[in-house]
Amino acid sequence: MKRLEGKVAIVTGSSSGIGKAIALRFGDEGAKVVLAARRLHLCEQTATRIRDNGGEACAIQTDISDEHQVNALVQQTVMRYGRVDILVNNAGVFGGGHLADTDTQTFDKVIATNLRGTFFCSRAGFQQMKLQKGGLIINMSSVAGVQAWSGTGTYSASKHGVMALTKSLADEGRAFNIKVSAICPAGVADELVNASSEDMLRSEKINPFDIAETALYLAGLGPHAVVHQIIVDRLTADW
Repeated sequence: MKRLEGKVAIVTGSSSGIGKAIALRFGDEGAKVVLAARRLHLCEQTATRIRDNGGEACAIQTDISDEHQVNALVQQTVMRYGRVDILVNNAGVFGGGHLADTDTQTFDKVIATNLRGTFFCSRAGFQQMKLQKGGLIINMSSVAGVQAWSGTGTYSASKHGVMALTKSLADEGRAFNIKVSAICPAGVADELVNASSEDMLRSEKINPFDIAETALYLAGLGPHAVVHQIIVDRLTADW
């Protein structure tokens, strides 16, 4: 039997990179996958790939910085599949640089997506899982969510906030059988790292499917086990 047989999973930011890899692996393992991102056509391509491999998937265009779109995402998922067992809050953007040189618009954009968007998704997902009496929320943080370096202040602030949301939700979720975990990757070979200012060889970046396997591990744990935080570092990293 496949590890996620019959489970319903929403994966945000699944148009490319980590989110796409998670959606594909969840589909391989039997989950009904709802792909959500702003770039609908890319989500639809991945949904088609999952269906072609014998799985079940659909795509819903969603900007997670808009709470109405997030609420609609969860509502449409429940209307289609009846529940939400797994929510992966993966959507995110990179921005900023040295804090003294970061304009307010850039700061607000990063916080609106990475932190505010994760809050909107977590709130909507948690409310549904509370009705179901169980579920799993996986928040995609970063090593920048447990550390910070010069030039990462804005991004790190957003990801430190995600860690605080994760810890609070994990405590609040115990009474309702809702697990909440965070994955904190270092540099991954995807668009987010490519947009950063850090000089990093692609050959030294983490494969997105390594992060997908980490998410699959969390999703496959037994009912009485929870891992609150996983750091997936680069072998060549020095921090």
